[in-house]
Amino acid sequence: MEKTKNIVFYDGECGLCNRFVSFVVKRDAKRFFYFASLQGSTAKEKLGELPQQMDTVFYLDNKGIYAKSTAAIRILARLGGIWNLIFVLLLVPSFIRNYVYDFVAASRYRWFGKNDSCTVLGKEEMSRFLE
Repeated sequence: MEKTKNIVFYDGECGLCNRFVSFVVKRDAKRFFYFASLQGSTAKEKLGELPQQMDTVFYLDNKGIYAKSTAAIRILARLGGIWNLIFVLLLVPSFIRNYVYDFVAASRYRWFGKNDSCTVLGKEEMSRFLE
């Protein structure tokens, strides 16, 4: 049985999403995460119809698929160290967390812009990005 890669799916055109991915890449010393744009073929293969929701970050691990605030919290907590403390936010009901998430997501292009291309990364970092 093939072990599931830990994949972060994000809107490749979103400035905020790209900053989030860059933040995670820089702090993921163990190279735990892989990354895939919601616009790419990996998202279509692994998530099916979910990529139609371009305003949502998804996180796939061997336990399942997480979305929105739950995905972001699990991703950050997996970075370890001080970031483990963010797990406490899962105690806040998801409808409250996702209300805030949706508010930011609805304004993300206006606040953070839209990218025509991805951030330039080194060869080693690029190996963690899936199509």
